[in-house]
Amino acid sequence: MSMPLLRPALLGLAVSATLAGCAGLPDQRLAREALQSGDQQTAEWHFRQLAEMGYSDAQIGLADIYAANGQTQDLDEAERIYRQALDGSPRAQARLGKLLARKPGSTQAERQEAAELLESAARAHEPSALLPLTELYLFHPQDFPAMNLAQRIQDWRQQGLPQAELAQILLYRTDGTYDQHLGEIERICQARLASNDACYAELATVYQKQNREDDREALIEQLLAGYRAGNVSPNQVESVALVLSDAELGQPQPQRAQELLEAIAPSYPAAWVSLARLLYDYPAQGDTETLLGYLDKGREAALPRAELLLGRLYYEGKLLPQEPKKAEEHLRKAAPSEPSANYYLGQIYLRGHLGEVYAQQALDHLLSAARAGQLSADFALAQMFSQGRGVKPNPVNAYVFSQLALPRNTPPTFELAHEVAESLTPAQLAEGQRLLREERNARGIVLQQQAALQVSQP
Repeated sequence: MSMPLLRPALLGLAVSATLAGCAGLPDQRLAREALQSGDQQTAEWHFRQLAEMGYSDAQIGLADIYAANGQTQDLDEAERIYRQALDGSPRAQARLGKLLARKPGSTQAERQEAAELLESAARAHEPSALLPLTELYLFHPQDFPAMNLAQRIQDWRQQGLPQAELAQILLYRTDGTYDQHLGEIERICQARLASNDACYAELATVYQKQNREDDREALIEQLLAGYRAGNVSPNQVESVALVLSDAELGQPQPQRAQELLEAIAPSYPAAWVSLARLLYDYPAQGDTETLLGYLDKGREAALPRAELLLGRLYYEGKLLPQEPKKAEEHLRKAAPSEPSANYYLGQIYLRGHLGEVYAQQALDHLLSAARAGQLSADFALAQMFSQGRGVKPNPVNAYVFSQLALPRNTPPTFELAHEVAESLTPAQLAEGQRLLREERNARGIVLQQQAALQVSQP
């Protein structure tokens, strides 16, 4: 078995492993401890050495790191490594099935393979299989027309399968009945808090929605105690902080959210970006200099979200001077993994902020953002095609994107959609409806990103 080339960022690690604390024999326990503390390079070194020896658990661990990066080339490498570990491993089946199910632009054949892999893993009682299987059936019903998902989840619950009740919560989230089942969700997550730390975010959501201050504070103290003891992952602490700062879930608690993020940031760099965003949303929590300091630490960790927020600051010109060229520079760094970056880039090119209109670049970036779930990009595309902004007017395309933008739920969106629909001939309307169905089917993956359960699998 040949060793794949190390990515450039890790070449130094391979050369100077002793300096990075990787000397000696590779060890999966050390790899997982390094991953828990945010030291991805050390974790990768241990997993890679063991993976090359043929250990399937290490292969899965290495592939998990690639999959988490989210870049196209990393996802391809993760798929390759997962396939190496498939033989006799339900866990590898579940991981590969999840990757194929969530793959951007997945084909029907890939989704069918994902279903077979996840069903096989579920039959082997692999606990990480049920949630991605639920997502697959929920967001690609056209591929599985005979599937009655509600009944299937009920069967799983009656069988006592791991994660079945969390799959039920996912269904509540996506069918719009979450608020009608808060009591049930609380019971489910209270019973699983010790075994699934993602339930902290679900319980925080329930308490925020019901304005239960005492229960929320007790939950936060339990969360912090679990984090200090190493039983709760930092990303779940971050998830709770994001719930507390979300004004749509109840009375926001930005100070408490800031305390949680500051507790984990030194060992979990992603929290620096969340802290910066918190100060952006709640300026009373800190000044611009502090916000930029947080972003600098996020950028030092090469986090695309940090580049996105810095690019947005230069784009908007509120907290920083409006500098479109600097905005473009930072947004381009974020665009491969951050859909919002493509939206802002599209606006820069469409509005001529760089001195002239770049219509094709605007179209490319807005379409990428729209297909990744950015409703504002759909609205911008509808305007673009209805008004002929940089492109030839196309009422059918304007109809498709104006309909896709309707969940923005704003008067301008409704007005544009109505205006465009009224202007179509019967033939144009029929064509627009056909294209709309195709586009919605192609975007099934986006819904799981927008409505996904706060539960993550190890």
